[in-house]
Parts: sequence; C-alpha cells; structure tokens
Amino acid sequence: METKVNTYRLTAKVVGILYILGFVVGIAGSMLGAPGQLETVSARSMMIAIGALLWVIAAAGDAAHGVMMFPILKQNNERIALGYLSARLVEAAIIAVSALFILLQIPLGGEFLKASASETAYLQSLSALFVQSQAYAYQIGMVALGMAGLTLCYGFYRAKLVPQFFVIWGFIGYVSFLIGSMLEILGFNLQLLHTLPGGLWEMSIGIWLIVKGFNSSAFVSEST
Repeated sequence: METKVNTYRLTAKVVGILYILGFVVGIAGSMLGAPGQLETVSARSMMIAIGALLWVIAAAGDAAHGVMMFPILKQNNERIALGYLSARLVEAAIIAVSALFILLQIPLGGEFLKASASETAYLQSLSALFVQSQAYAYQIGMVALGMAGLTLCYGFYRAKLVPQFFVIWGFIGYVSFLIGSMLEILGFNLQLLHTLPGGLWEMSIGIWLIVKGFNSSAFVSEST
C-alpha cells in the first residue's frame, strides 16, 4: 500500500509540473509563433519556428497528461480514464496540426520576397488562409481540452483525489473553455477571456499537486 501511495505522489508531482510547464510554454509559443505581416516572416523565421516547436512540446505534454492520469483514474472508473486519455490525445494531435499551419508561413514568407507584383496578392491570400486555419485548429483543440477537463474533473469528483473546491472550479473553467471556444469558431471574438478561469485553475492545481499531491484518503478507502 505504501509503495502505491508513493507512486501516486510521484505521479501527482509530475502532472503538476506538466500543468505549469504547459501553461508557460503555451504562452511563449503564442508570442513567438505569431507570424504577423508576410513580408516580415523571413526575417523572423527562427522565432516563428521556435514558437511552433513550443506548441508541439505543449501538445506532447497534453498527451502525457492523459497517459500519466490513466492508471490513477482507472482505479475508480476505467471509462473515465479512457475518455480522458482519448480526449487528451485528440487535443494534442489538433494542436500539433495548428503548429504546422504556423510553420507553413515560413516558406510562404520566402516566396513572397521573390514574388512578382502579380503573385504577391495570391501569396498574401494563402497566408491569411493559413492564419485562419491555425486559429480554427487551435479553437477545436480547445474544445477537445474542455471535454478532457470536464472528464478529469468528474474523475476527481468520483475518486475524491483533490479538494472539492478544485473540482467545482475546474468544472467552471472547462465549461468556459468549451463554450468560449465554440463561440470563437462561430465568429465571436472573446479576446481569450474564456480561457482565464481554466488557465488559472491549471496553474493552481499544478502547484497543489506538486505541494500536496492527491488525497491519500482516496487510496486508503480504495484499499479497504
């Protein structure tokens, strides 16, 4: 029993670190990966590539969340564990696709500098298409994140792994993610305000898991 609890404590710390790193890496990727005007892309190609790579790293971290939490959630309900893992993998794949749309701006920027006046309008239109495609892919990924988060919070509630305050906050945050991202896809510009409750929750739960870990009482009741 003690070995299992120690393993779960280590898992909680790793998951907490992944939450915090994912938050930081995601913000850095957003700042560096913004392509801006097509004529300036070539001059900033290295920064744009680093930004896209950071998004891929964040996506890998999201997938790792599902893998790390699977054995924990499975102890209480295997369907919840599978649902969370699946949603995280879908989210990670979609975010990786959105990073690809960022990278496609780099060759477009190079072609733009060599293009004739008659070709520049076409390249700018293609660049705008990739920018919009990246935005749609990101929001769809956030919809998947909202579904994954709600599944996780339900698993937390069932297994009593964290204080109920975090469960309620998590439900609110991920409903905001889910509905807000759907509204963004429909054309409403929410200025990312819908991501604040969930983003702050991920930072807070990350710190909590690093410091406190999962509720040990959940594993005691499980063994009895």
